[in-house]
Amino acid sequence: MVLTIGVYLVEVLAGGSQNSNTLMTMGAMTNASIQTGDWWRLITPIFLHLSVFHIFMNGFTLLYVGQILEPMIGHWRFLTIYLLSGITGNLASFAFGSDNAISVGASTSIFGLFAAFLALGFIYRENRFMTEIGKSFLGLIVVNLLLDLLMPSINIWGHLGGALGGLFLGYTLGLPGIQRPKMIFRILSLVVLVVISYFMYTKGMIVYG
Repeated sequence: MVLTIGVYLVEVLAGGSQNSNTLMTMGAMTNASIQTGDWWRLITPIFLHLSVFHIFMNGFTLLYVGQILEPMIGHWRFLTIYLLSGITGNLASFAFGSDNAISVGASTSIFGLFAAFLALGFIYRENRFMTEIGKSFLGLIVVNLLLDLLMPSINIWGHLGGALGGLFLGYTLGLPGIQRPKMIFRILSLVVLVVISYFMYTKGMIVYG
């Protein structure tokens, strides 16, 4: 959150958080930019935001989810899911989203955190707390995706991709100190995520090339 707020202040001072030139200079993503080789733009948009309201909503959600999830899975697992879910969300946007849209925001990563709860609820389904919280976040994902359909400016593909990443990463990482799921299933989950990510990347390169 500190890093994201710091980046937003730089955006404002550099020309405005809604200035397309400023956003592109600081790392916003368009499909054309990835096509021309700026692969790092799959990462940097996670830390960029369009307005105070945009960063407030994402920051508040991150704080709320983080207070529950990070103590459960640990700092490094949390950071891994946050960053990699953001990347898979941006890959989904690259593969299936609008060619001209400028993509910024941490919501791809946040959807990944939501979906990590689904994975944990499934893995530890004999634990009532885990199953109930998994159901709660499933409902949150569904409601937000329905709202996305009513708001054409929202990148629904990024949200879907982020959720997909969080689901597989949650299953891959599990909870620290607990030997579940079995290692073979963790490896398979990671392999599936890598294959899907590669597919989205190649599809984006073909569609927009």
